[in-house]
Amino acid sequence: MPEKIVLAYSGGLDTTVAVRWLTESRGFDVIALTVDLGSQPDLAAIRNRAMVSGAAQAYVLDARRPFIERFCWPALRAGALYGQYPLATALGRPLIAQLLVEVAIREGASWVAHGSTGKGNDQVRFDVAVGALAPHLKVLAPLRDGMSMTREQEIGYARAHGLPIEVKPQSPYSIDENLWGRSIEAGVLEDALLKPPEDAFLWTSSVDAAPASAALIELVFERGVPTAMDGRAIAGPALVAQLNKLGGLHGVGRIDMIEDRFVGIKSREVYEAPAAVILHAAHRALEELVLDGEVARFKTSAGQEYARLVYQGKWFTAHRRDLDAYVMSTQQAVTGRVRIELHKGNVRVVGRSSPYSLYQPALATYSAGDQFDHQAAVGFITLVGLPVRTQARVQGSAATEPLLEDDRHVVEVGPGAFEGGLAEPVLAPAVPGVVDADLGR
Repeated sequence: MPEKIVLAYSGGLDTTVAVRWLTESRGFDVIALTVDLGSQPDLAAIRNRAMVSGAAQAYVLDARRPFIERFCWPALRAGALYGQYPLATALGRPLIAQLLVEVAIREGASWVAHGSTGKGNDQVRFDVAVGALAPHLKVLAPLRDGMSMTREQEIGYARAHGLPIEVKPQSPYSIDENLWGRSIEAGVLEDALLKPPEDAFLWTSSVDAAPASAALIELVFERGVPTAMDGRAIAGPALVAQLNKLGGLHGVGRIDMIEDRFVGIKSREVYEAPAAVILHAAHRALEELVLDGEVARFKTSAGQEYARLVYQGKWFTAHRRDLDAYVMSTQQAVTGRVRIELHKGNVRVVGRSSPYSLYQPALATYSAGDQFDHQAAVGFITLVGLPVRTQARVQGSAATEPLLEDDRHVVEVGPGAFEGGLAEPVLAPAVPGVVDADLGR
């Protein structure tokens, strides 16, 4: 009896050819698994294509809600950004890997397969995730492990075998997308000096084409998770889709960065992620209001570590789980409202409030009603400066060289300065090579 293999099936050229190649060249019974994270327009057609291509069985799953709630929201609470990248593709891979494993166990398969190449991060994410969840399963990536065909050869193979493919003009870019973001690379984008052409973007308007008037929105968070927009409760996938549309209209969410891939390559990456950019800005603004300074400083480091783990495919690790426990503890008071202005590619926080706000106007104000004890600052400064003064007395000043080499460029005060008001200051003659500076600030 042939061995069973569960293939992550997108319905595109590569994985459609892979279904038949795995059947004919490797002798597998192929079970196709299509997972919709917000980028599959016609799931029924994709399932039919898998079956016609030779799959013994085809699963089609709508995973948009678990993707947002179990993967994107934890990353949002953590403040996980890999540089500027909100980790859209990286967050989707562990979910697909988990479903591959679950289907494989249900179907008694001993193999799983995915469509990654041998050059990118995704192969690491899939292989490591499967190994973490089911070490007994073997992983195969046809494009990396033997199915060595050019695009033209794949088209010829598909036609020779009667596979149901749609041959469209080849995109000049390599694209992956889900609800949390759209990743664009390759083609002319490989020239890091070149401005990305407008045809690379699908979700976002250019700054010139964006509306002249700003859009003002209000987001409500409960324990770090967005739950409502403009006074209306809304489920996670619908909220993200709505923010992608509105933010994209206003040119929000374009990211252009040089990225350090986990496999050791620097690559130029272009992203569109309107909802993720807006939600990270709003979440960060609310945290500024409710987290104390010590937590805020340390959580920044935790967020960077969280992003590194996600990017490197280490979602299913005890380390990520333990970070989640810390992050969840920090989010108990991250509840409130944030007002955001979207305008010509910019996201600007213009208001925020929370019942747990640590911002107290009576302490911060410079006006009447100030409750801050100004004299308490004297003792505070004495203690803060104690080790500095001690070091200066014992070991000398840490200043390396004087700023005023001599008194020829010292500001002098003219005659009569204290008779009826200060006179205009007179500068000493300029010293060659000395740059004028406001030394008092």
